[in-house]
Amino acid sequence: MKGKQILIVDDQEHLRELVQLCLEDLAGWNTLVAESGEECLQILQTERPNAILLDLSMPGMDGFAVYARLRSDPITRSIPVILLTARVMASDMANFAEMGVAGVIRKPFEVTTLPGKVAEMLGWDD
Repeated sequence: MKGKQILIVDDQEHLRELVQLCLEDLAGWNTLVAESGEECLQILQTERPNAILLDLSMPGMDGFAVYARLRSDPITRSIPVILLTARVMASDMANFAEMGVAGVIRKPFEVTTLPGKVAEMLGWDD
């Protein structure tokens, strides 16, 4: 799984840093970070990460709008997206599955198990 690159998109700096450290130190993956939906789309103009961890609740362009833009672009359409969100109800899970996301990670999450959850959702074997 070495050599994988993940784009982390979250407006909360401490959470971005925590996820970044966790994925780099525990899984050995490369990371890119964006603090907004707009910055995410800018990064994707030049970078092609293997996956995106996308917060839903962000000011300006929220995660739903970012996801819609990703899916409407033939270049980014195939990048798997895992949603990061604190707001998850049972009814939301069906909607997320319908959207075609690779998975959903609820905040707060256990940092030590995060790389394993991400790898499982993306089908990345050791």
